[in-house]
Amino acid sequence: MTIHVHEHCLKMATRDDGTPWFAAFPEPKSAPDKIEPAQVMDLLEKRDRDRAGPRDFLLVDARRSDCTGGTVASSLNLPAHSFYPTRSSLYHLCTQAGIKRVIFYCGSSNGRGPRCAAWMQDYIDEAGGDLQAQVMTGGIRGWVKAYGGRMTDAYDEKAWQVEGR
Repeated sequence: MTIHVHEHCLKMATRDDGTPWFAAFPEPKSAPDKIEPAQVMDLLEKRDRDRAGPRDFLLVDARRSDCTGGTVASSLNLPAHSFYPTRSSLYHLCTQAGIKRVIFYCGSSNGRGPRCAAWMQDYIDEAGGDLQAQVMTGGIRGWVKAYGGRMTDAYDEKAWQVEGR
């Protein structure tokens, strides 16, 4: 699977020797399904309405040091750079908790988010089960463009203005 990486993400994600951070790990085989920010918003709003029921999805922010400006509400930060070795732990935690889908994103969901989702889906395909990995299109940039600070934890409007996002 070929994943397009934006130049700013590539610069941040390159080791001192010039190799990309993901070079130490296998290329993903899967092409996880995409989910639109509006569908994620629907999931979050439904969760808020039905607080008594169990939550069956998990949001994963795959950014590392570029998390300024906030995260989609209730996201767990699992940086892409350290994700591959821990995917089995996430799989077991999710299956034990009744999670049915893990939704990944990064800055624009063109590099780290899709790669982590693909690695997760590869693991799911090998291990079996009802779990599914997905990628939120547009990443946090698309989320903020659509919703601003709504359903955004630690939202910092100044960070989005300064960075020209």
